[in-house]
Amino acid sequence: MTSIEQIAASLEGYDPQAMSSTQVTAFLQRLVQPVQERETVALHDALGRVLAADVVSPVSVPPHDNSAMDGYAFDGGALRPGQSLRLRVVGTALAGAAWRGSVQSGECVRIMTGAVMPEGLDTVVPQEFTQADGEHIHIAPDLLRAGDNRRLAGEDLMQGAGALAAGERITPAAIGLLASLGMAQVQVLRRLRVAYFSTGDEILSLGEPPREGAVYDSNRYTLFGLLTRLGVEAIDLGVVRDDPALLRDAFARAAAQADAVITSGGVSVGEADHTRSMMRELGDVAFWRIAMRPGRPMAVGRIPRDKIWVKNGSSAYAESASSSFIRSNIFPNEALLFGLPGNPVAVMVTFLAFVRPALLRMMGCTQATPPLLRARSSEAIRKKAGRTEYQRGLVGVGADGQLEVRVTGNQGSGVLSSMVRANGLIVLPHASGNVAAGEMVDVMVFDGVI
Repeated sequence: MTSIEQIAASLEGYDPQAMSSTQVTAFLQRLVQPVQERETVALHDALGRVLAADVVSPVSVPPHDNSAMDGYAFDGGALRPGQSLRLRVVGTALAGAAWRGSVQSGECVRIMTGAVMPEGLDTVVPQEFTQADGEHIHIAPDLLRAGDNRRLAGEDLMQGAGALAAGERITPAAIGLLASLGMAQVQVLRRLRVAYFSTGDEILSLGEPPREGAVYDSNRYTLFGLLTRLGVEAIDLGVVRDDPALLRDAFARAAAQADAVITSGGVSVGEADHTRSMMRELGDVAFWRIAMRPGRPMAVGRIPRDKIWVKNGSSAYAESASSSFIRSNIFPNEALLFGLPGNPVAVMVTFLAFVRPALLRMMGCTQATPPLLRARSSEAIRKKAGRTEYQRGLVGVGADGQLEVRVTGNQGSGVLSSMVRANGLIVLPHASGNVAAGEMVDVMVFDGVI
């Protein structure tokens, strides 16, 4: 197997002390493999899941030509330029109850929205555009063209046509489309499992009393929200102290039951903890300093499961197959590892920029790259060339109707309040410098993500 360092070294200009955001993205694209296992779920349980196979339409939608309006159906061939049209109403077609009569020249059928078009009729005049005269209606000249207000059979989908493609995430619209095809179930890739924990002696769990030098753990709750919104099964392993035995067990338990492991804290050079050494001991890991702000330190790697063994639902680290533990075969041969910084905003930014797209690829999703909007900066923004910056921004509509964005105050990597006030990240590229007021910038919007 190609090592993490070998994969990273294949990147053009690779320098682990000055990785660019583009290089990290390219590395993860080479590293990540999608899950393969499939399952069939009911449509009500399919939202956010990833399609395992193409969906071919078993029927035409709609199955018949039908009316797009409440009005009167007639033969559009009777229309003449500059001439009004007088038609006799000979029946009524209701939605769900096709009208079976015959229509002669000069006649029409009153029709409801969604009703099947009577044979020989191809045009519908909306009711409000007609004048009634006993059993006749009058249509003003040059109001319609032949074929207006008719929905064609198969206009949405023809029988045998591709409806959805493998790798698409199932949205509310996709659920509606599947239902319109009469499908009560759909085949999806299995749900990804992601374990996460925080590291450090200075981290307090909720409920613990405050103490000097300690902070309450916000990262696990942020990660829970991000992972839940993503649609994976999130496994919270709590706070792990800077103790080699505890860290070894935490990594083992995480890798034994999850496809990916996310930690926060303990990846900076010189930190007084054992997280870095434990990552190296258990897995194939690269430690980087990324040219970005916030979120400079990051670790990415793999934990091979040939050293992870399970006994009675708990896990431990074992050196050989002679161990009394039984190896877990639930997942592939390795768990992907993401070691994120400890500062709260840095955790969110590195997750959104790198981890989320990687997890989407693991889920089998073909659309993993977050889209960027272009918006006008309403103010000057200071930016240092040589690093990618992700500044918290608030996007709105300016007085001229164009999208504009402003930063949300203090951009410190520990200031979560400015992230709460933001609805997107202003993405300032690696080579760019200061941004002038009125200049266009890229924005990664939060809607549907956090």
